[in-house]
Amino acid sequence: MRIALFGGTFDPIHSAHLQIAREAARQFHLDRVWFIPASRPPHKSGVTSAPYEDRYRMVELACAGEPMFQPSRIEQGEEKSYSIGTIERVRASLGRNDELYFLIGADAFADIQTWRRWREVVASVEFIVVSRPGGSYQVPDGARVHPLEGVNLPVSSSEIRRRLAAGEQDVEVPSAVLAYIREHRLYR
Repeated sequence: MRIALFGGTFDPIHSAHLQIAREAARQFHLDRVWFIPASRPPHKSGVTSAPYEDRYRMVELACAGEPMFQPSRIEQGEEKSYSIGTIERVRASLGRNDELYFLIGADAFADIQTWRRWREVVASVEFIVVSRPGGSYQVPDGARVHPLEGVNLPVSSSEIRRRLAAGEQDVEVPSAVLAYIREHRLYR
């Protein structure tokens, strides 16, 4: 089985996240993409805008109807969400012939050498790196990197939060996610 881990705050999950996952699955013949909301991401200053449970529920709603997409609570809890711990827990549940990928944006990958136990992270997975327009990154020694081509979606969660806070309703999130945001009065 070929599995990609797709972590992030997903604050909120948006249409570009889903398109990236679909394109990665298509290009790299993935069987599953695990969407893993970070409970306490170490590289984000402050806290997330929406609580973990709301972000996880939005991921569930966005993944519904997509058989290869699997929401995961593997990073739920009060501890910081370090990728190496997630990778180790996932690896322990896989068969020895399973292949593990890490789907990541170029901006996050550019900081890989600041991650906890980054050399072990690099040795543990193959990376599928998606670039935003104008983005660039260096590949550390030993990293196995596959650029994700054909995805040019300049949507960001921070821009969506800003637009929602301004009262806009035409934002790039799945309709079920937008309904959840409205119902729970998130990002106001």
